[in-house]
Amino acid sequence: MSDDAMRRDEIESPCTKICVIHPQSRLCTGCLRSIDEITAWSRMSPDARRAVMRELPSRAPRIANHRG
Repeated sequence: MSDDAMRRDEIESPCTKICVIHPQSRLCTGCLRSIDEITAWSRMSPDARRAVMRELPSRAPRIANHRG
């Protein structure tokens, strides 16, 4: 049996295994996703995942100024 059959062409999760939700922004301080995005990730279409991934860098300032 080939392992190729088990491979899926999906966007990898941005999870960094630092799962702490920032109280004001409600974003994970590790991956910058919202709780809703984290819980829905496995059910999201590749296009929806790509959209989230594109948006993540712009979210960093929302928590960077409030860490401490």
